[in-house]
Amino acid sequence: METDPPLSSSSLCLIFLLIPLIGSAALAFAFLFLVLLIVSSAMISGSEIAFFSLTHNELQNLKTEDKVSSKRIVYLRTIPRSLLATILISNNFINIGIVVLSDFLILKTFGQATFNGWAHQLLIQFDWLPITQDFLTHAINLTITVMGVTFLLVLFGEVTPKIYARLNNLQLARTMSGPLLVMSRILKPASNTMVRWTNKIEKRVNARSLTASDDHKSEIDQAIDLAVSSDIGSEEEIDILKSIIKFNEVTATQIMRPRVDVIAVSITISYDELLTAIRNSGYSRIPVYDDDFDHVKGILYAKDLIAHLDKAGDFKWQDLIRTDLLYVPETKRINELLKDFQERRMHMAIVVDEFGGSSGIVTLEDVMEEVIGEIKDEFDQEREFDFVKIDKHNFIFEGKTLLNDVCRIVGIDTRTFDAAKGESDTLAGLMLEIVGNIPGKGEEVELGNYTLKAQKVSDRRIEKVKLTIN
Repeated sequence: METDPPLSSSSLCLIFLLIPLIGSAALAFAFLFLVLLIVSSAMISGSEIAFFSLTHNELQNLKTEDKVSSKRIVYLRTIPRSLLATILISNNFINIGIVVLSDFLILKTFGQATFNGWAHQLLIQFDWLPITQDFLTHAINLTITVMGVTFLLVLFGEVTPKIYARLNNLQLARTMSGPLLVMSRILKPASNTMVRWTNKIEKRVNARSLTASDDHKSEIDQAIDLAVSSDIGSEEEIDILKSIIKFNEVTATQIMRPRVDVIAVSITISYDELLTAIRNSGYSRIPVYDDDFDHVKGILYAKDLIAHLDKAGDFKWQDLIRTDLLYVPETKRINELLKDFQERRMHMAIVVDEFGGSSGIVTLEDVMEEVIGEIKDEFDQEREFDFVKIDKHNFIFEGKTLLNDVCRIVGIDTRTFDAAKGESDTLAGLMLEIVGNIPGKGEEVELGNYTLKAQKVSDRRIEKVKLTIN
């Protein structure tokens, strides 16, 4: 059975010992109500830390529990902005109440005559002050109130509860899940308004930042165009210089090979099947998984098999798997990824999404190609099937083609589709982001000066897209 933590016996004794000192029943009630508001402020301030410090594993465990408090916590975490707005609005109302009550108690405890006396004495000592006694009386009252309330709120309403919440986040989250759920419903109009205004301000700030950044980059691009001469081969130099400028903006998910296109082998296949897979793939490094690609066990280097080519089919090739893996999030910048490759002396990384699943792989070659263009060796096959150039205004691309590659092939800026692409990184993903579902064959989408047409569509994906420059 879950219960709220009661006040300690020493705290109750202190309260009831102070009540006779205050005087009248009204003052006693005001004092008790002030204590209640301070406790409420402490609980709400601590709940901010308690809810937002819950780890992914703790939330997953809460989802499997059948407790009411667990369900409330999971629900509140699905609306983080509304939850934060509710906490802030509630805390502000409570703090206002604390200030008003504190001013009332201080005035009644010391008395107006006491403040008048202090003001009179100060004016005698500092007769050169160009202020009246009434003004000085109110200033003294306000100063004592502000200092006292600030001390109470910082110590008992902010610092102490947040330290407690950091150490007991789950327990406090359970205790406050009920009150916060009630307050979120009561304050829903105010919190929704705050969230909407916050989103608008955030969008405007981001838009201004992006505009300033884009203007700066445009100036750099123009400077590169002017600085590099128009000699033969200068276009490649210009592209390399511009790619270096944009290098730290590109993320791993923009250059990775998605999992549906990754050549990987199961850890359970036989040695003969493994050799066949490596011969057909032409790659020197092959990811090895158990059950599915979300459970990658390691990387198999083809060169490690050279000394065992004469072994029989029952050879235990799994002993050659290198289990030292590099996992990177989808949002990892490739300039940081390059440093990781250098420090770890590795050439391949597994890209994972926010849920821990494998999104694909990214290699050192992919990172380098982002600067110097496509690198081909004697084993690379030509990939004419990736796109078809009908004329200078019309192209047909595989749906899985990365937007960066599309922009390079068409000859436009790689940031052309940034405003509309959302979380997508491929041409098919861009179309899905705009349409909202899998379009029918022949369906078109207008995007500025460009038209996207679903050229070939299956039940689950857009396979080919026609791009037209209007």
